[in-house]
Order: sequence, then C-alpha cells, then structure tokens
Amino acid sequence: MTQDEALKIFEQTGALLKGHFILRSGLHSREFFQCAMALQQMPIVEQLGAGLAAQMNELGATTVVAPAMGGLVIGQEVARQLGLRYVFVEKEGGKLVLRRGFKIESGESILLIEDVVTKGGRVAETLEIIRQHKGDVKGIGVLVDRSNGSVDFGVPFHPLIRMKVETFQPDQLPDDLKGSEAMKPGSK
Repeated sequence: MTQDEALKIFEQTGALLKGHFILRSGLHSREFFQCAMALQQMPIVEQLGAGLAAQMNELGATTVVAPAMGGLVIGQEVARQLGLRYVFVEKEGGKLVLRRGFKIESGESILLIEDVVTKGGRVAETLEIIRQHKGDVKGIGVLVDRSNGSVDFGVPFHPLIRMKVETFQPDQLPDDLKGSEAMKPGSK
C-alpha cells in the first residue's frame, strides 16, 4: 500500500479532520487523525493491516504488542495477517502496564504497532515495558507518523503515512487558531 492510497482511505472515511485540535501530547494542530473513524470498517482495517504487515513481514517477529487504546484494532489485525501472537498494554494508575496475565518472554521477537505517533510517548512507554521483560523489538509499525521526523526509537520504524503536520505549543498559537475553540477528539 502506498502512502497516497493510505491517505485516501483516511480522507474517504472522514478520519483526517481539519480544524483546531489539542493532541494527546498537549500540542495544538490544524489536522487530526481520528483513526477510529477509519478502523470501524473491517474491510478498511484489513487493508491498512495488510499495508503494515507487508512492510514488517520479514522482520522475524513472533508477537505483536500494541498500546491501548489506539493500537488495539490495528495491532490485532497485523498479528492476524502475520499469524502472530497478540498482546496489548493498557493504562493502570495513569501509566501503561502489561496486565491480564499477558507475558513477554526473554528474547521474544516483537513488533510494536500503534495508530499515530506525534512525540512517541505511548510507543516509548510500550518499548520500556517490552525491554523490562527482556523482549526483542524487531520493528515498530504505525498508521500515521506525524512527528515530522523527530522520533527515533532505535529500531526499524515503518509508518504507512508520513505526514508533515504543523504543531504548536499552547502559548505560541498562530492568529487563525488563537480565536478558535480547540477540540480534543482523541484518547485522553
């Protein structure tokens, strides 16, 4: 799947929003990827999952790990398409943890799958959990990289879409955003 094909899916499903948004990172933006809008349609999930799976098939992983909430659906689909085990990390007490009896074995080969990366906080938290359990991260796959090239996780990074998106600190908004109400449509 090409970037243009993936971007077209986001546009057609209404998952690429325009306006004034507050991202999970606290930054403000004129664009927001509401991946849940695209991922509510199973044929779309299958297409996007195939795009990521094709990029990561040769990495030799045995398990997919995804952070909740954003990575849940696409992580499971990538695992399904590659025939791998799937587990997820979720919030407990304000931070991500491995729960529900899930285990990561020492040396286990892992793909980390997430929906959107801006600053990479959820991916970094998930990487730390995997490394605490001595898992071996073979690569990271994301639907949308909106970091403008600012993230480096030290492992192969495979986004379907690399989007150059302007982001702004809350106290440094451009004039067109200063007068508009900011929405926070993503996970909290």
